[in-house]
Amino acid sequence: MLANRIVKSRIVRRQPILAMLVRVGILCLGVSMAVAQQAQDELTSDYFLDRPDSTKYAVIMTGPSVGEETTATFRQWAFSLHDILARDYGYSSDTITLLLDRGGQGEPGSERIDGACDLAGIQQGLAAVQSQVKSGDQISIFLIGHGSGVDEEAKFNIVGPDITGGEFADMLDAFSEQDIVIINSTSASYGFSTSLSDEGRVVISATRSPTEKYDPVFSRYFIEALDSRNGDYDKNNRVSMLEAFNYAKSSVEQWYEEQGRLASEHAGLDDNGDALFTLSPTVDEADGRIAEIAYIDTLLINDENLSEEAIELKSQMQELERSVFILRGSKADFLEADYWQQMEELLVDLARTTGRFNETK
Repeated sequence: MLANRIVKSRIVRRQPILAMLVRVGILCLGVSMAVAQQAQDELTSDYFLDRPDSTKYAVIMTGPSVGEETTATFRQWAFSLHDILARDYGYSSDTITLLLDRGGQGEPGSERIDGACDLAGIQQGLAAVQSQVKSGDQISIFLIGHGSGVDEEAKFNIVGPDITGGEFADMLDAFSEQDIVIINSTSASYGFSTSLSDEGRVVISATRSPTEKYDPVFSRYFIEALDSRNGDYDKNNRVSMLEAFNYAKSSVEQWYEEQGRLASEHAGLDDNGDALFTLSPTVDEADGRIAEIAYIDTLLINDENLSEEAIELKSQMQELERSVFILRGSKADFLEADYWQQMEELLVDLARTTGRFNETK
């Protein structure tokens, strides 16, 4: 009897403690969910939103080379990229800036060239873009050519004195209110690329080390990913930076295998601002979530003839789809039931908005 009373007494004394622990656990869980939701809301509201009033710009910088074959290859890549953006993604001569070697005036295709890829040309080209952009616009910068050096001395080879990653990063400070994507497809691109890392910015490097200094083929396959939307893995008729990166990386690996050569380039991606490039980014890794919602596509494509209502609905569709991707990447931050409830609500809204959009076409 005494033993029973002692056990019962202990249980009674523990009940308030257990209740308190339960309340604390619930509170912590609620705080954790609130923090997760806040992080998701911040990501949803801050980066790479395609609004009807936003504009996307592209800056293609192609440096010089030694040898006719490599020079011709760089030129062909630059022109192909220019034409694909104009043909398939709704860019125009006003939203594409092409800086190529020494300028190439009077040569075939020179009407597409806006200036030389030297320090003055880069400064003038970026200044021209700065005079046009507004808050919320997106700028995609493509670097094609050669790179050299390590860390703070890593450089992009241009006509005349080369430019360091730190110097180029200073130039990009002028675009603090715009979303920025940088595709650095040069040799020895890693050190230069790390200087450009910043929160909410997508930076792609064709190499993972300054020792990877042979001419990479990454640019060829990144452009191929954009051409006719070859990189559109999820078949939503759009190409994200994550999709284009994964397409190019896989194609590069296959190319080296077919050549029977040891790969001398390993591409990486950084989109969380820590300057640590992930070789296989996914939405579950440190890098990949923002790249998945950063699209090269403009809202309006040249072959579309949409009413103002249809344009607004298309924008809503893309924003809902973007929220689906963000929620999917944040699944680990939610309780299972809460996750699926939010996912269901988003998918229902997306289906309804898509139906209304199709009715207006």
